Amino acid sequence: MNDASPLLTLLIVDDEAPARLRLRELLADLAGELPNQVLAEAADGLAALAALSQQRVDVALVDIRMPTMDGIEFARHSSQLADPPAIIFVTAFDAYAIQAFELNAIDYLLKPVRAPRLLAALHKVGGRRPPAPDVLASLSLGARRHLACHERGRLLLIPLGDIIYFRADLKYVAACTREREYLLDESLNHLEDEFRERFIRLHRSVLAAKEAICGFQRNALDDSDAQWQAILRDIPERLPISRRQWPVVRSLLRAARA
Repeated sequence: MNDASPLLTLLIVDDEAPARLRLRELLADLAGELPNQVLAEAADGLAALAALSQQRVDVALVDIRMPTMDGIEFARHSSQLADPPAIIFVTAFDAYAIQAFELNAIDYLLKPVRAPRLLAALHKVGGRRPPAPDVLASLSLGARRHLACHERGRLLLIPLGDIIYFRADLKYVAACTREREYLLDESLNHLEDEFRERFIRLHRSVLAAKEAICGFQRNALDDSDAQWQAILRDIPERLPISRRQWPVVRSLLRAARA
């Protein structure tokens, strides 16, 4: 690049301060060949998303294994922003994981990062879009810890532990907490598959957190599809349990509490 090259702005995301410092120093060394500026650093994906809510960057250099929110989950959420950054993963993963990145044309840097490899990755950034959501989902280290909701031009993150139940209604799925509900661009079937350890299907339109269910009562209404209802801890609402799911719900919860 020449002196007229535009300034490349970056976000560094790594839970280890020495790793962030090394990337910052490498970028400073490369500034003569590729003008760049680190606008923010973050120690986990959640803090990185907060930084992106304050300012946009061209590129995010993202570690994969981090507490609170790992790099893959961060990339899944950041891809939903109006102007998402390009993602370059920084990883110490084994050969199998690296092969998965290569098959999906995902940029990555192996630790310890070397200046020539970093420069080559940054030169490829122009016009590159974030990895597709389904690709990121396939590379996930596990179930997400947060779900995303678009509301009035903002990206809101809902901690999974705050969600009491999901309810499907026509064209949307609502994630309901003790305080409010959030509309998600997700399918109930997908949520059930990803979070089956935490949530249980009560009805074709309802998933509930297993730990939130504290009892059952018969449905007072003459509803042929839901003779039973789930009683939730600290929530007045009762959730319908379909005839088909009632034996499954009863047996699973009994086994869990045995």
